[in-house]
Amino acid sequence: MKKTLLSALLLVCLLATQLLTPAALAAEGETTESGSSILDSMYVQAKAAILVDDDYGEVLYEQNAHERNYPASITKVMTTLLVLEAVDRGEAALTDIVTVGDEVYLGIGEAGSTVGLKEGEQLSLEDLLYCALTASANEACNALAQYLCGDVASFVELMNQRAAELGMENTHFTNTHGYHDDNHYTTAYDIYLMCHQAMQNPTFRTIVSSVGHEVPATNMSEARSLHETNALVSTWRITRYWYQYATGIKTGSTPEAGYCLASAATKGDRNLIAVVLGAENPTNADGSVSRLQFSESTRLLEMGFNDFSRQTIIDETVRDFPEVAVTLSDGADYVTVQPSGSLEATLPNDMILENFKREVDLVSEVEAPVEAGQKLGTVTLTYDGQTYGTLDLVATASVERSELLYRLDRIQRFFNQLWVKIVLVVLAVLIVFLILRRLILGRGRSRYGSSSRGGYRGGRRYSGRRRR
Repeated sequence: MKKTLLSALLLVCLLATQLLTPAALAAEGETTESGSSILDSMYVQAKAAILVDDDYGEVLYEQNAHERNYPASITKVMTTLLVLEAVDRGEAALTDIVTVGDEVYLGIGEAGSTVGLKEGEQLSLEDLLYCALTASANEACNALAQYLCGDVASFVELMNQRAAELGMENTHFTNTHGYHDDNHYTTAYDIYLMCHQAMQNPTFRTIVSSVGHEVPATNMSEARSLHETNALVSTWRITRYWYQYATGIKTGSTPEAGYCLASAATKGDRNLIAVVLGAENPTNADGSVSRLQFSESTRLLEMGFNDFSRQTIIDETVRDFPEVAVTLSDGADYVTVQPSGSLEATLPNDMILENFKREVDLVSEVEAPVEAGQKLGTVTLTYDGQTYGTLDLVATASVERSELLYRLDRIQRFFNQLWVKIVLVVLAVLIVFLILRRLILGRGRSRYGSSSRGGYRGGRRYSGRRRR
């Protein structure tokens, strides 16, 4: 008997556990921790990660995205961005011939990635950009910096200045290339901001999406063949990770930073950017190596394309808001409201839109006339503490004014003014004073008149004797 009861109890516990899984909760229409089992089940094998809808700047997924990490060679995005912005301003040209300066190997250790540039070597600015981005050459970044600013230190100052302008609040650069320095750090979110800006430049997009580049022979070297380090774009170095929608951006790795990748992808009219920092490259049982910076980035991008879509959270058809009372109206005593326009967001496909919280700021009453489309308040949509936007709440119909009620109201308002009340009180006091004064003076005259007439009558009653 005891065994039977115990077995039944275990069976109940097992069923309860299965019913409380995220998938089961989602199936029953219940909200999970984030409101989406897609998000709740996602975990990136790296120190930090972020996925952003780059068309709208909306963060779709984040994991320690604001924690400081080492960026390694992803740093070169900022270096090349500054150079290309100088080109856009007319301060330099892609066809400029650059003479490699004496600081070409500044801050680069023995294991640093290079293409063997030499002091005094001459090549075009465009070829140097390919060396920095395609082949991830550290010394090419120093050559670019010295050409633009005269010395590397001044260029690094510009890097930090530009980072601040882009809102990269947790970023500090100490060099142009990302070779390890304890004071050289950033975050996954800050890297997104930097990459978003860089991807606006057509030349940058062309370079980071190229599988390779041929640098012509220079005064000190034979021609160089450059090959892209990003396995999502090129299979020359590493196979098995090519991603058909990939359009860039930059790899990076040091022992301290781990394996990092900032990636971009375009599918149809959608553009995503993903950042993975501090991944590992574990060796599998069969001796193969898993390049997690590439596989996890692809997994993030695929989730963004397949499991997220542009959805309308609220639009003009929604009218279940409190009615607004209308005073001085000729007919209707209230008016209904609706959102002005629509509010959209890129959301997980399993997100329940009804679970969004509305914060309504609406007047309780309004004076006629009311025009259709007149703003009467606002509605703000939030979910789990995140604000998705605010729309105006406008009247759905017009309400005419009653001229009689309006004039009576204006008369009442006139007499309700403080200065009018004071004048009326003063007038009332003055009137009372005049009445009292008249009454007091009237009583005084009455007494005086009675005394005079009495004395006169007494004289007529004189009874003195006559003379004879």
